[in-house]
Amino acid sequence: MTRVFNFSAGPAALPVEVLEQLRDEMLDWHGHGMSVMEMSHRGKAYVGIAQQAEADLRELMAVPANYKVLFLQGGATAQFAAIPLNLTAPGAVVDYVNTGTWSTKAIAEAKRYCKVNVAADASATKFTTVPAEAGWQRSPGAAYLHYTPNETIHGVEFPFVPEGRGIPLVADLSSTILSRPIDVSRFGVIYAGAQKNIGPAGLVVVIVREDLLGKARPDTPTVFDWKAMAADGSMLNTPATYSWYVAGLVFQWIKRQGGVEAMGRLNQAKARKLYDAIDSSGFYRNPVTVECRSWMNVPFTLPDAALDKPFADGAKQAGLVALEGHRSVGGMRASIYNAMPMAGVEALVEYMREFQQKREGMGRSSGMGDAHLLNR
Repeated sequence: MTRVFNFSAGPAALPVEVLEQLRDEMLDWHGHGMSVMEMSHRGKAYVGIAQQAEADLRELMAVPANYKVLFLQGGATAQFAAIPLNLTAPGAVVDYVNTGTWSTKAIAEAKRYCKVNVAADASATKFTTVPAEAGWQRSPGAAYLHYTPNETIHGVEFPFVPEGRGIPLVADLSSTILSRPIDVSRFGVIYAGAQKNIGPAGLVVVIVREDLLGKARPDTPTVFDWKAMAADGSMLNTPATYSWYVAGLVFQWIKRQGGVEAMGRLNQAKARKLYDAIDSSGFYRNPVTVECRSWMNVPFTLPDAALDKPFADGAKQAGLVALEGHRSVGGMRASIYNAMPMAGVEALVEYMREFQQKREGMGRSSGMGDAHLLNR
């Protein structure tokens, strides 16, 4: 069977090398006579796996020594609640920046636990840009500032890291973690669901500065208490052992590619190739302000929504899958995370060119112009 190019926003494609290793060791990991998913998380073998994964992530991201790295469950969505539970007292005020669906969801969850000030809101632009930081309306004494560096649904990405101004900066890095270098020391908390650039679903990574531990509310569930989880090496309860293991293999794969610096160069080149194809086509369109375009999630529309299904169906026949846009926005979306090779982007660009030529040719041959083209 020939593998397809999978442009899913998540769960997303994994590196083929990692999948092949998982296949080869499924029944017997390193002579232990069992799969990793069958191992006790307290056993020496698995503890070693977990420690190596953390060490590799710390190396890749240059995580300072005064930060804890946690491998938890519940996805990024669970952290929408865990963040205010760990960082605020009841009645506290927090600042959020709203740039899309995921920041909107984070805001809604935080409102269950504290007073949320939306310091900036891009909804009036239909989430096609990032509000300039100079215009944000911040709260005096806010407990933290939360933002979503990349919005997977709308394809909007911050071209800058906001200033914390003396309060913890909290970032949902689910779709951009490990895609390029970042300065971890600028953040109080980073959290990231695994199913985009880290590994399979079932895991969320939390990187938290140590001075922010121990502030959880008394009624915080223990599995949401970062200090309690850190004290037990993320194993206070049974962790998502296999997802954690696969994440470790992905970290090693990234190191073999040259680390996050090399990944950043490749990701920028992939995004540039796809955006250039869109912008030069006169047929496809990306609605996002140029400087705020995502490297990871590239939405685009065709001249008419009636063409969406023929485009997606033809793409599947060409081995290009999961290109349909999110149901809330429609159109198309190509997610080009770390595991997507340049060859996948090149194949998509070629298919887009062929689809456009075919549709425009059909319109010309009919003698009916664009009306015929758009109503097929």
